[in-house]
Amino acid sequence: MTTSGFDIGLDDATQAGVYAIEAPDLAALAAAARDAGLLVRRIELGGCRDKQALLLRIGAVLDLPPGWGRNWDALMDALRDLEWLPAPGYALLLDAAGQLQAQCPHDLETLVGVLQEASAWWAETGVPFWAFIAIDGADAAQPSSSAQRA
Repeated sequence: MTTSGFDIGLDDATQAGVYAIEAPDLAALAAAARDAGLLVRRIELGGCRDKQALLLRIGAVLDLPPGWGRNWDALMDALRDLEWLPAPGYALLLDAAGQLQAQCPHDLETLVGVLQEASAWWAETGVPFWAFIAIDGADAAQPSSSAQRA
């Protein structure tokens, strides 16, 4: 049982993955992830209109090492490493992805794939790696057909 009084299994690496959620759920998920001992990073995607802005935003929030490459392969490599952010598990909360979804759906879909691959890689080592993506707007669809719905 966590200090919040409920346990939703965020410490279980076998259940970790990428989930589409409603934006109002981010605060509760952040609290639950902290209670589960995970390192939580909230990435505000509002204003991200392209891959370059998206990768810069992720790199800044995760404090990726200088010269990390700023491309999908480099992001994948960094997400598999995270030696500069040691933790028993990770929870990335991506907020306001609606503009990116509307303007560059392929980039959001690629990001979901990278996050899923990172989650699967960490699961093999028994470390939970979660990504929760909130699309702003009541009529927004899931970020990708490959993202799970929470």
